Amino acid sequence: MLRAMPDDLAARLLAASELHGDFVLSSGRRSSIYFDKFRFLTDPELLKETAHAVAELLPSEITHLAAPEGAATLLVAAVALQTGLPIAVVRKEPKEYGTMSQVEGRVPEGARVALVEDVSTTGHQVRRAAEVLEQIGCRVELIVLAIDRGGAEHLRRAGYEVASIVEVRPTD
Repeated sequence: MLRAMPDDLAARLLAASELHGDFVLSSGRRSSIYFDKFRFLTDPELLKETAHAVAELLPSEITHLAAPEGAATLLVAAVALQTGLPIAVVRKEPKEYGTMSQVEGRVPEGARVALVEDVSTTGHQVRRAAEVLEQIGCRVELIVLAIDRGGAEHLRRAGYEVASIVEVRPTD
């Protein structure tokens, strides 16, 4: 069910976030298992260890970090504090005021980006973020998923390099 990580981080992430019941996922699918990302993203020790694990997966050529807007911004900020790399946040839609930007933060054309996501079932949201970054001239070198419950497979089929801290295969 999960890929072994040093010092049982993967098991502790699952223990902190795995819930059982009847849930509707962001994809619209129903599942008897739900991973509440806030249960590890708001725990200072788990967040710090997860950020360290993400940082360890980053290739040396990465110049920028990014995350889709939402809870993943907590994780990408923690990774930035570990690595010193600048952050971009990719909105679902361009904002309708101020700069009217869809990408917040400074991420220049040609930036080599690692895109960080908390939990991914379909890969849809993080793939949209990757496409937005590519449209502004960035190179998405790697997508890192804290918990992969199937999204990595979809992202790889779309041509992205993907790494994850925990891999969970859906049972329903």
